[in-house]
Amino acid sequence: MAVGVEKESVEIIKPRNDKREYRRIVLQNSLQALLISDPDTDKHGGRTNAFTSSDHTNYYFDVNADCFDEALDRFAQFFIKPLMSADATTREIKAVDSENQKNLLSDGWRMNQLQKHLSAEGHPYHKFSTGNLDALEVRPKARGLDTRQELLKFYEENYSANLMHLVVYAKESLDKIQSWVQNIFQEIRNTNRSYLRFPGQPCGEEHLQILVKVVPVKQGWAASLSAGESDSVYEFSFFIVNIDLTDAGHDHVEDIMALLFKYIHLLQQSGPCEWIFDEVLTSTLCMKLSAICETGFHYQDKVRPINYVVNVASNMQLYPPKDWLVGSSLPSNYSPGIIQSVLNELTPNNVRVFWESRKFEGHTDKTEPWYGTAYSVETISGSLVQQWMERAPDKHLHLPTANVFIPTDLSLKTVTKKADFPLLLRKSPYSRLWYKSDTTFSTPKAYVKMDFNCPYAGNSPEAEVLTDIFTRLLMDYLNEYAYYARVAGLYYGIRCSENGFQVTVVGYNHKLRVLLETIVEKIAKFEVKPERFSIIKELVIKEIQNYKFQQPYQQAMYNCSLILQDRTCPWSDELEVLPHLEADDLSRFYPLMLARVFVECYVAGNIEPSEAESIIQHVEDAFYEGAQPISKALFPCQHLTNRVTKLDRGVNYSYSTEGLNPSDKNSSLVHYIQVHQDDYMLNVKLQLFALIAKQPAFYQLRSVEQLGYITVLMQRNDSGVRGVQFIIQSSVKDPRHIDLRVEAFLKMFESKLYEMSADEFKSNVNALIDMKLEKHKNLREESGFYWREISDGTLKFDRRECEVTALKQLTKRELIDFFDENIKVGAPRKKSVSVRVYGSLHSSEFKANSSPPVEPNSVQIEDIFSFRRSQPLYGSFKGGFGHMKL
Repeated sequence: MAVGVEKESVEIIKPRNDKREYRRIVLQNSLQALLISDPDTDKHGGRTNAFTSSDHTNYYFDVNADCFDEALDRFAQFFIKPLMSADATTREIKAVDSENQKNLLSDGWRMNQLQKHLSAEGHPYHKFSTGNLDALEVRPKARGLDTRQELLKFYEENYSANLMHLVVYAKESLDKIQSWVQNIFQEIRNTNRSYLRFPGQPCGEEHLQILVKVVPVKQGWAASLSAGESDSVYEFSFFIVNIDLTDAGHDHVEDIMALLFKYIHLLQQSGPCEWIFDEVLTSTLCMKLSAICETGFHYQDKVRPINYVVNVASNMQLYPPKDWLVGSSLPSNYSPGIIQSVLNELTPNNVRVFWESRKFEGHTDKTEPWYGTAYSVETISGSLVQQWMERAPDKHLHLPTANVFIPTDLSLKTVTKKADFPLLLRKSPYSRLWYKSDTTFSTPKAYVKMDFNCPYAGNSPEAEVLTDIFTRLLMDYLNEYAYYARVAGLYYGIRCSENGFQVTVVGYNHKLRVLLETIVEKIAKFEVKPERFSIIKELVIKEIQNYKFQQPYQQAMYNCSLILQDRTCPWSDELEVLPHLEADDLSRFYPLMLARVFVECYVAGNIEPSEAESIIQHVEDAFYEGAQPISKALFPCQHLTNRVTKLDRGVNYSYSTEGLNPSDKNSSLVHYIQVHQDDYMLNVKLQLFALIAKQPAFYQLRSVEQLGYITVLMQRNDSGVRGVQFIIQSSVKDPRHIDLRVEAFLKMFESKLYEMSADEFKSNVNALIDMKLEKHKNLREESGFYWREISDGTLKFDRRECEVTALKQLTKRELIDFFDENIKVGAPRKKSVSVRVYGSLHSSEFKANSSPPVEPNSVQIEDIFSFRRSQPLYGSFKGGFGHMKL
């Protein structure tokens, strides 16, 4: 089909290391499109989704490259002639309602709607933004409206090509992509609609200068402050500060607000500072702040195409074509007037303070209608804030200082011997170093991960809690210092692991060593500060107490992990010991924890082998050298393992419990089928089953049976022990009923698998091969893949290539035999466990189903830990030094 197209000569700014080609075109129907040609792309993967924000809807999909043009045509038909059938409309209303049910006890959603509720009723910002059955069906019917007709009306009035922006990302040439877009998307109608604008502020005087006291669902204190500044389709935006408070902070909210306004006042009095915008001074160099942003933009990591197109499509609504890729990444010209105008908006006259605390329970007088959030409103005058500021403690507030982490050497290292997979570069009784040079990404970045294996860190609930507090205190001590590293594109994390703790540093390699050595020094010379210990302890207590407010499906997954993973202790044990632990306990525990340590280290990216070796040598010098070394090598018996419970063949286990939150109506099920320990051929059989069954399971259990918004079929990998699991959360059916529906689906799926044609089988095999051959998009993604092999102890760095070889040898008959033996209902080798969490709507069913099952080969787990002790364990891939496969 021949159609006209406008091709403007707009130079689109792109990163210097970006080898993709871009072209902007405007079709005759005024649809603007950005075409992206990337010969190196290997997928658009196989999924579709959409989301709606306050002023736009973003539709997106990806699919394997050889199917792209056909999929693009199907995608376009929704905008050309959507069906929006009555049945589909009803199903989607129920899905929206189910999603809303999931969010009713989420403090984030509750606070978002409360902020909207406390705004002008005539402004669109005030409206309920997500929808439920009442809003989409009950109320419209009461007013004589048909929801489907209103939906079609909305499409007719708002879906016009001149309001649309399209991004198409493919491996073909720009000319080829353009021909697809012209032929397919030109048919979208153009009614020349104007962009919607909603002038005026949503918050009048009565909605400003208020203190809103809110009763949250979860434990803990929080406060947020917002002030108005004009922008966006609503012609306003908010400047928001979120502050997490301790118990002590709860008693000093006035001081905290006062310090915040004192700092804003400092900024206002200082005025726009060109040196902050334009220069950052260090002892040896002068570097523009804009150059920091430019470095981040020009050396940004490549991301998955589906994420990239979603982000760029959103940018197209906000920025001129030349800045579609830039967005807000690069600063514009220095404009002191604009900066000062923004600063001037940040005054007590514009403030709205939302303060969350469970202490307000029983002391509020208002309720938000959609989520039932309890709250009260008080007035804050400008003079009151001024009084707070006058009484606030003097904290010597100041502007930022020089940043020592700004990279100036962005050159790429030359490594003579480059390998496709990680190499064991160095080993000693104290550590093992894995190294992988950058052979793909050509960016001046590095990735370092160290796993400190400490046998004493996980030998009791007390030890696990103290290790957790230890890592949080380290992060706390480093927070101010490492802030400058984050600004300069260098990130770090310290967290508990199953067998100790991990340190991760990733970013520009030039100053990475400076940050890493500071972290190592903080670990080696760790001291407990009692006042910070108390604050972190309080935070951990509240976090664990809030576990009971997790979504029911998360509770089911947690209980499944307790059943399967050896040596894990429940959060209730940690909560029991926490109140009795003091700073002195950590002071005594710290040297014991580090008395015996083995360090597993992975270094990758723009870094030479000698540099990698010097990093691990520095760690060994800090911990194992000197007259009184902090640590010693592990004894052979101390090397830690990852053991997984081995379920019995032919037995269907079940574990039932009531949900931890009596206010949550939702129930959930995790139906887990354990299959095998890591093996290439068995892996691909399981993966192929999951690929083939995923969409039919979603369609049948969610779309047709409407069991719940959260309906997932996915693989599970516990330290190399593979299986598959159904995860479903529902307010309409109890977990036992859902379990029966899962089995009914598997029975129905038998015929689909048996009747699958040779071509369909081959198509699915090829799709899985394409997924496995998809290249890593950036250093962090690649490192995560290889670190999983190291962490599990499997060390199969060429896993993807080997599994592709296995897939090419797989026959349909072998897949059917695998299904019949391991997954089919009643299969003799099948090993399964159903974890059922009963919500408040299904408490009667929980009592009725609590008796032992009468079905043959069914066993009810009464106590997780008694069951775990009674079961055999899989052997561990992860063993001690000298025992692992290399």
